[in-house]
Amino acid sequence: MPSGQSHPPSTTTTNNHHPQSTTTTNNHHPHHHPSFPPPESDSDTTWVWAQIKAEARRDAESEPALATHLYSTILSHPSLDRSLSFHLANKLSSSTLLSTLLYDLFLLSFSSDPSLVSSAVADLLAVRHRDPACVSFSHCLLNYKGFLACQAQRVAHRLWLQSRRPMALALHSRIADVFAVDIHPAAKIGKGVLFDHATGLVVGETAVIGNNVSILHHVTLGGTGKVGGDRHPKIGDGVLIGAGATVLGNVKIGEGAKIGAGSLVLIDVPARTTAVGNPARLIGGKERPARHEDVPGESMDHTSFISEWSDYII
Repeated sequence: MPSGQSHPPSTTTTNNHHPQSTTTTNNHHPHHHPSFPPPESDSDTTWVWAQIKAEARRDAESEPALATHLYSTILSHPSLDRSLSFHLANKLSSSTLLSTLLYDLFLLSFSSDPSLVSSAVADLLAVRHRDPACVSFSHCLLNYKGFLACQAQRVAHRLWLQSRRPMALALHSRIADVFAVDIHPAAKIGKGVLFDHATGLVVGETAVIGNNVSILHHVTLGGTGKVGGDRHPKIGDGVLIGAGATVLGNVKIGEGAKIGAGSLVLIDVPARTTAVGNPARLIGGKERPARHEDVPGESMDHTSFISEWSDYII
């Protein structure tokens, strides 16, 4: 275990000051999602960390075989940044890239840049809110490789901007090896992001992903060949990209747009529209595309366009 992690778990419940949060961590409704946003009396970080610790205590009591794991990864730590640093360090370490080194690297990054922690909290809230398979915040923190890969990539991105490129690329390689998620450390990622399942996700060097975006597995945000410079997609806020979709080149996916599963996108997609197919076409046609009012990156609505897609016949 990295040094400095001898903090005993608190013996008091984290919910004493927030009785409204107790329903989020009881064992009787594992699929009941907490109310959003968190109570105004707390910061999002304080509230989410309290939930995570309460959930870990509950799970340690109900599954004693997990008690040591939960103590080491969550309950022995005084803060989310220390817990996340410890967990990422142990996940990404190798025989020659030691967990103690990585722990210090992650913790220094989180301590020096508060936006990294606030982005992690926004991602936790996004996953818990959007994914019905996510039964708790602690489950996301410990087990969601899309979430973990995203947090590690943000640290790699910070190293990249600091011209520590060998370390950034070493992290990039370990993230790809461990999580099967390949995001270049130069790529820019917003907050409130859900990489759902995440296996096979590829994001190129000059790609930009906005806030409140949801992307499923086997999505490629890639280039079109050997063209240099700014050559990867720009994904606007609130976009939803379905499983297996491919977006190639320096194209813009407009705010709140939806890309159907398995689609191939090679040109810009206007805001609040839906593109499906290979090659992708706009629902409603290029001249008068159908527009939606919701934010698909948050609603996770993959199929509402089908009723307007007259060619869809079985």
